[in-house]
Amino acid sequence: MQGNTTYRKKVVRYSYLKLIGSSVLVSIICCLLAYSLKHSTGYVQEELFERVSSWNPKLLIILPSIGITAIYFLRKYAFQNRKNKGIKEIYTTLETRKDHLPFFKIPSHYINGFLTVIFGGSTGVEVSTVVATATVGNQAYKRLHPAWAYKTELICAGVIAGVTLLFGSALGGFLFAFEVIARRYNKTLLISGLTSMAVASVFVYYLDASPLFTFEVKAWRWQAIPFVAILGLIGGILALYFTKIVIYAKSYFAGIKSNFIRVNLGTITVGTLIFFLPALYGDSYHGLGEILKSSLHDSVNLLYFLPLILLVLLKPFVASLTLGAGGDGGVFAPSIVTGAFLGVLFAQLCNHYLGTQLVVINFALFGAAAMLSAAIHAPFTAIFIIASLVPSGYLLLAPLLISSFIAKALAKKLYPYNVYTYKEVATAKPL
Repeated sequence: MQGNTTYRKKVVRYSYLKLIGSSVLVSIICCLLAYSLKHSTGYVQEELFERVSSWNPKLLIILPSIGITAIYFLRKYAFQNRKNKGIKEIYTTLETRKDHLPFFKIPSHYINGFLTVIFGGSTGVEVSTVVATATVGNQAYKRLHPAWAYKTELICAGVIAGVTLLFGSALGGFLFAFEVIARRYNKTLLISGLTSMAVASVFVYYLDASPLFTFEVKAWRWQAIPFVAILGLIGGILALYFTKIVIYAKSYFAGIKSNFIRVNLGTITVGTLIFFLPALYGDSYHGLGEILKSSLHDSVNLLYFLPLILLVLLKPFVASLTLGAGGDGGVFAPSIVTGAFLGVLFAQLCNHYLGTQLVVINFALFGAAAMLSAAIHAPFTAIFIIASLVPSGYLLLAPLLISSFIAKALAKKLYPYNVYTYKEVATAKPL
């Protein structure tokens, strides 16, 4: 009996070591994939926008159409009409051991996400990265562990590496995998997750340590907490608006039979809005940076507030049109950017009309955390991802926690599903 126990322990120990080795391999591949997609997309997006804007800004109107039309033909001919469905694909795969993410989803999400964003489609490459890296993990499981129950572990290892590289936050990637993807905890998930965190952290430290924005946060005071709570409530409502409009846009565009009309109805509308509000272009991180910079110097008046109000309302709208028309992306970047716009608007309104002294950059982060948390129902993920966007962002953990949890609680109370989970109940309870 003792011999059997010893043998069993050796088998378990060996399986854990093999899981760690597989997680390391998956994480390295996914770090390279996410790093290349993040930086190639950011560079080409900015270069293309600057050149078109300086040459003939009216061309911005047709750029999104070029990108999504290219995606349509790639999907039809290169990927044999097989569609990408975002994170819902991962959920479907995790429900059964026999169902797998096919290999083509790595190049299809990578290329389609790149084309969507560089040509101005108003979303980001985050969901494209998540599904592509999840596919890497799934393919590793399929080839290395066909008889083992480590499918979720390797998928989560890939996702953690991908999200960590996108935002420079290993904790953000780790929590996203557990809050949104696995939605459960166990020993083997922790082993693969911590392994992936370690690999991705080393990669970020040596190759990609710069935060997305260089603005320094400032010390916050407890007197600001009521304003943080109010911003969290507004962020929760805005996230619900985003969720509803994404659901409606996808349903509406799915009902259009003509591919030409479906693609161009959405993309020409997106391009027209970008022409008037260039900050809507692509993932809008560059536009957000410009607005944060201007908030430090520009005088505040009605003409200052009007573009901000339009950006808060229109960013979710153009992101929904981009996705409905066939773009590849999700709600990560639009949620972060919209929430940050909301935070800037809220702080400036309070400072201008109520005489408060709210720190604008701080409230941009509080709004981003609230919006992201409520949009994906993952408050811990939102806290650590948003804190990593700027140097010393972790000084704001307490108010970030407050805004994130208030926004998520309100959004979930008003509507229990998000853009990742609503399809799961579509047959039982139509919207």
